Amino acid sequence: MRAGYPRTQPYLEPESTVPKIEWRSILALLSAGLIVSNGSVKSLIATPSISEAVSTASANIAENLSSGPHLGFDTFSYPGAAAMHAWLTADKPYKWVGYYLTAPCHTDSSWEGKRDTLSNMGWGMAVIYVGQQTWGKTPGAKMAVTRLVTKRVRQVRTRNGKRVVSYINKRTAVRVMVSPRASRNTSCSTQFVSAARGTADANDAIAKTAAEGFARGTVIFLDIERMDAVPQAMRDYYRAWTKRVIEDGRFRPAYYAHIFNANLVYNDVKQVLASAGISTDPPFWISGGGGFTEDKYPSEVGHAFAQVWQGLLDVVETHNGVRLPIDVNVAQLPSPSESYPAGE
Repeated sequence: MRAGYPRTQPYLEPESTVPKIEWRSILALLSAGLIVSNGSVKSLIATPSISEAVSTASANIAENLSSGPHLGFDTFSYPGAAAMHAWLTADKPYKWVGYYLTAPCHTDSSWEGKRDTLSNMGWGMAVIYVGQQTWGKTPGAKMAVTRLVTKRVRQVRTRNGKRVVSYINKRTAVRVMVSPRASRNTSCSTQFVSAARGTADANDAIAKTAAEGFARGTVIFLDIERMDAVPQAMRDYYRAWTKRVIEDGRFRPAYYAHIFNANLVYNDVKQVLASAGISTDPPFWISGGGGFTEDKYPSEVGHAFAQVWQGLLDVVETHNGVRLPIDVNVAQLPSPSESYPAGE
């Protein structure tokens, strides 16, 4: 997930008029059929044929929901309703999309207020919160910088056979060690990575998810970009973020992490969950890894705990005349943030 990579708006051509029936609608119709068959009008329905049809269709849907893989994409800015409809009705079966909350390191707000639109179309969603990042630096680490300082310099000259001493101010370059600070008016900085900021950003993620209308139990993926080394401050940050989301109780913590860092992040957050009495694995969205194809399961990235695998970055595809720059993903579930099993 290239959080800082600017995406452009799509070029739109006429939309396809091919209808699309999605799994939520089918499930709702089946549920209605079950209610009718068990209600007061039961005698008016040919019970054997209805029950057999419902049983067969329910089994097929249950298998589809659990088995995967389900193809999805994410892109920096909201492409627009016309583009999303065009892609949903295209031949390529994209079923879900990354839904970016406005966050410290993703200040684009174009996805705000689009949940109902996407849900009504039939899109599944993966809620993303791009929190603080290290960007290859160590939070709080002092660094050497060159500064110009004014020094009082003693000068000795000979005048008429006598030594004359004088003093002048001279600008001189010196190397000094300083504690770096975040740039003024920024919300995203290596220097913000800390446990305290993890708690604050968790509160922000919770508030934003609730404001978008997502239901209780929705999974929020904390975006943790790739790091060659994971500073202690970052570990403190995502642990504190996890702890606060659990304490609040409305939503569930989940993680977007590169394959290079995934085991460390997984082990750290598992400890936080265990201390809260949660024994199940948190959902992980793994980026990277080799051998990706769109028919593979997320766990084939090499981590059994992977619920989503992002295997292609920064590709451009065109469907129904709409061209978009995207990252390509496969998920275990058709809506990675919304259809995670209850009680897990």
